[in-house]
Amino acid sequence: MKTLGLIGGMSWESTQTYYRLINQKVREKLGGLHSARLVLYSVDFAEIETLQHQGDWAATAEILGAAARSVESAGADFLVICTNTMHKVAPQIEETASIPLLHIADATANALIKDGVTSVGLLGTRFTMEQAFYRERLQARGINVIVPDEAQRDVVHSVIYEELCRGVINPDSKAAYLEVVSSLADRGAQGVILGCTEIGLLIQEADTAVKLYDTTEIHADYAVQLALGTQVQSE
Repeated sequence: MKTLGLIGGMSWESTQTYYRLINQKVREKLGGLHSARLVLYSVDFAEIETLQHQGDWAATAEILGAAARSVESAGADFLVICTNTMHKVAPQIEETASIPLLHIADATANALIKDGVTSVGLLGTRFTMEQAFYRERLQARGINVIVPDEAQRDVVHSVIYEELCRGVINPDSKAAYLEVVSSLADRGAQGVILGCTEIGLLIQEADTAVKLYDTTEIHADYAVQLALGTQVQSE
C-alpha cells in the first residue's frame, strides 16, 4: 500500500470526511483491521480564504507548495489536495513537489465518462464555477459544463463560506441548493457535480432525482485505488 499525502483544512469540516472515507474504503477493499497509510497537513483556512478573495493566488500556491513538500518529506507517495478550489494552483504545486498530484477534476471526469455523462452542472465556490481551471479540465475530456446563473452563483458561494465551512447546516440553504440543481437539469445537465468538498454535507443523492457527483467521495475513492495499485493514474 502506498502512502497518501493529504493537504487539508480547507475547510477541516470536509477534510475529516476525506479521512473517514479513505480509511473506510481501504478497510472495505482489504478487510480486517486495515486502514490507510497517510500523512495529513492541515492549513489555517483563514489565511487561505483571505488570499482567495484578495485574488492573491501566488501566495496561496506558496502555502500549499510548502505543505506539499512537508508531506513528501514525511514519506507520501501521492499528493491529494482536499478541496476543489485550490486546484487552481495545482500546476504550481506540481512544480514544487516531485510526487504525483491526484487531480480532483481528473477523478471526477473519470466518473462522468464511466456513466456516459457528456453535459454536467457544476456547483462550487465562485472561483470554481467562474474561472477556467476546473471547467477546462473537464471540457478537455469532452464534457460540457453548465454553471448556475449569477444570482444562483452568489447563493451557492455565500452558503459555502458563511455556513458550510463553519459547520452550519441550514434547511433553507438546502432547499435553495436543490432549486439550483433542478434548474441545471432543466438546462440540459445529465448530472450535477458537487464541486466544493463541503457541499456533500448539505445535499445528498437521496434529496433529488438528479444524479449528484460528490467530488469528496469520488476523489477519496480515486486516491485509495491508486494507493492500492488497482487503477492507473490517467484514464
